[in-house]
Amino acid sequence: MNGRAVANEFTKMRRLRVAPLVLIMVVGVVALTCVTFTAPGFLDSVDDPDARPWHWLLAGLALAVPLVSPILLAVLASRQVDMEHQGHGWLLNQVSGVTPGHLCRVKFLSMGALVAGATLAQSALVVALGRAVGISVDLPLGPWLGYTTAIIVVNLVLFALHLLVAARVPNQLVGLGLGVLGVFVTLAGTGMPLWSAHLLPPWGYYAVATPVDTDAGGVVALDPPYLSVLSLGIVGALVFLGVTRMFDRQET
Repeated sequence: MNGRAVANEFTKMRRLRVAPLVLIMVVGVVALTCVTFTAPGFLDSVDDPDARPWHWLLAGLALAVPLVSPILLAVLASRQVDMEHQGHGWLLNQVSGVTPGHLCRVKFLSMGALVAGATLAQSALVVALGRAVGISVDLPLGPWLGYTTAIIVVNLVLFALHLLVAARVPNQLVGLGLGVLGVFVTLAGTGMPLWSAHLLPPWGYYAVATPVDTDAGGVVALDPPYLSVLSLGIVGALVFLGVTRMFDRQET
C-alpha cells in the first residue's frame, strides 16, 4: 500500500469535510440510543441488576445503528469517489502509478479507519452516558464488546460495498438510493427468523449481530452467531479484493 496515496486520501477528506459526516453518524446513533432513558421506569431501575438496564441500553443501540449507518455509509462512500468521477481523478492517479483498484483499496483503508473509530466511539459514548445517568450495576462487557466488534465488521463490509458501487456507477444517486433501501432491508431483517437474515448480506447482519431482544417479560439476552459475522467479513474482504483487482485491469 502506497503511504503517499493514503496521506493524499486524508488530505482529500479534509477538503471534502468528511469529519462532520462522521460526527453526524456518531451523534445520530448515540442520540437515538439515549431515547431509552425516557422509557417509563428506566431511570428508577438503574441500580437494579434484575432490571438489566445495560441490556435495555444495548437494545437501544442495536436499533439505532441500522437506522443511521446504512445511509451515512453510502454518503461517505459517495463523497470519497464522486470527486474522482468529476475531476478525472481515476486517469490522473493511474498516470501517477495508482491504478483504479489500488485507489479503491486506499480509500477503503483511509475511510474504513474512520468508520471503525466512529463505531467504537458510539459504543463508548453510550456506556459513558449510561454511567452519567446513574447505572451502577456491572456492565455486561462480553455482550457489549461482542456487539461492538460485530458492528465494526458489518459497517466495514457495507462501506466496501458502497465504495465499489460508487466507483463503478458515476451517478451517485444509485449508491444513495441503495443506502435508503438498505435501511428498509435492515428493519425487515430484524423481524425475520435468524436464518433468513443471513440471506440479506450485509444489511441482514445488523440483525444477526443483535445481542438482546425484548418481549412482554422484559429484555432477553441472546447468543449471536458471531462466526457468521466473521464469515461475512472474510467473504466481504475477498470480494472487495477480487473486484478491485478487476478494476486494475480495466481501462479508465
